[in-house]
Amino acid sequence: MAYNNPFLFLFLFISISSLPLAQPELTTNYYQKSCPKFSEIVQTTVSKKQSSTPATAAATLRLFFHDCMVGGCDASILVTSNSFNTAERDADVNLSLGGDGFNVVMSAKIALELECPGVVSCADILATAARDLVVAAGGPSFELRLGRKDGLESKATSSENQFPLANMAMSQVISIFASKGISIQEMVALVGAHTIGYSHCKEFSNRIFNFSENSEIDPAYNPAYASGLRKLCENFTKDRSMSAFNDVMTPFKFDNVYYKNLQRGMGLLGTDSGMFADKRTKPFVDMYAANQTRFFLDFARAMEKVSVLQVKTGSQGEVRHRCDSFNSLNN
Repeated sequence: MAYNNPFLFLFLFISISSLPLAQPELTTNYYQKSCPKFSEIVQTTVSKKQSSTPATAAATLRLFFHDCMVGGCDASILVTSNSFNTAERDADVNLSLGGDGFNVVMSAKIALELECPGVVSCADILATAARDLVVAAGGPSFELRLGRKDGLESKATSSENQFPLANMAMSQVISIFASKGISIQEMVALVGAHTIGYSHCKEFSNRIFNFSENSEIDPAYNPAYASGLRKLCENFTKDRSMSAFNDVMTPFKFDNVYYKNLQRGMGLLGTDSGMFADKRTKPFVDMYAANQTRFFLDFARAMEKVSVLQVKTGSQGEVRHRCDSFNSLNN
């Protein structure tokens, strides 16, 4: 087709060139050619860390959630603060994130930079490490599409009102997950991640000390369980690091015992007990308590959904040289 009108040609050229470039899709084999040993290196790194420090799985899984819930899965949670920016990881809600999660991602990044420098994003490392560690702890695997880029922004203020807090009403918790496109059933399945890991005593101290005028202990607790928590946390005001396992029965095994504990009055956090008490969430708690296979299936599907929340691809982000800092000091 010939363009006889040069002004029309110029108009079409400017119009087309001003359109945003199509962003590449995530794929399961994204690093097949550019970094063939990607999966092997991540898996080796996380297996070694999990073997020496069993808390790594829970710490990394929580780190992954906290990353994806704020601006998407873009490794913004890994960036450290500097003199002109308070980063996401220093928001109050993120200060209790376990160091083992950060460490395992950094270790994998160092190994990958030696193998294929400048190729693998920290966001893909975090997502893959979380998946591999769930499997290492006995949980289900799930399909993970790759090709995320690392975000170009990390601000502590972005984390405000983005996470359910330990004693929130269930309606608030449901609303927060719904704002991310996560259904009630998916939320209950995802919270099953509490089957591993721990919470600091300050997160539930109000339930075991001076709960109300009529009772020092939250009546939703199993009395023997509450008594044990009181002994464990009696000096928590002096030692803020004191904590309890979310699942006291099998704390390092990814299984459905967390839900069975809720039925027994052994939900550690207020939101844990709230899920068993609320008519919107209780049916799913009971279903997963009775059927671990169904829990694993639904958890895997929900994780696949979370793993692609607001991901950056192509020119929307970068591949950081270091996971804890942007490539440009201007970010």
